[in-house]
Amino acid sequence: MNKKATIFALVVLLFWNATAVWAQDKTEGSAKVAVHDAEWQGAYRLDFSVNEILDGKKINTRQYSIDLKSGGEAHYLKIGTRVPVQTGETATGGTQFQYLDVGTNIEARVRERDGEITVEATVEISDFALPEQQQAQSRQPIIRQMKVKGSTIATLGKPIVIGTADDPNSKRQFQVEVTATKAK
Repeated sequence: MNKKATIFALVVLLFWNATAVWAQDKTEGSAKVAVHDAEWQGAYRLDFSVNEILDGKKINTRQYSIDLKSGGEAHYLKIGTRVPVQTGETATGGTQFQYLDVGTNIEARVRERDGEITVEATVEISDFALPEQQQAQSRQPIIRQMKVKGSTIATLGKPIVIGTADDPNSKRQFQVEVTATKAK
């Protein structure tokens, strides 16, 4: 199988589990988990940049933003196309399809604790392989994908890289960074 015809798959997994804080209940003397998700502490804007780098130089950048409150549920941003892929034929000679989501999906959450801002994010990006990377005999699309999942302490107003991945088929590198700002 031609190396250029293989499916390009990048998976970067950065994971930092948020730790629960155990507090002693003074009235009952039993341990309890302090639930920070229920505490609303402020509103934030997260600006994501997906940078494509070649030989140390940024050659392309895509930008996405999400406004959310700290301690709340995760927020989602989804941009893309549903692509039909033929999976078989029916008994009557019809065609069966499965739909794939191709595009950008971002899931993000912000937590505040002791004056620190923690950003948790998952960024999934998929697109179609270049024509020269497609298999000549196949009519099915070849999808390239990258997934970055991370959790980091953010400094307000300063970008921080949450994941980087090299493209195994070229000298390109992909970098996902996030900038958190306090909403006014």
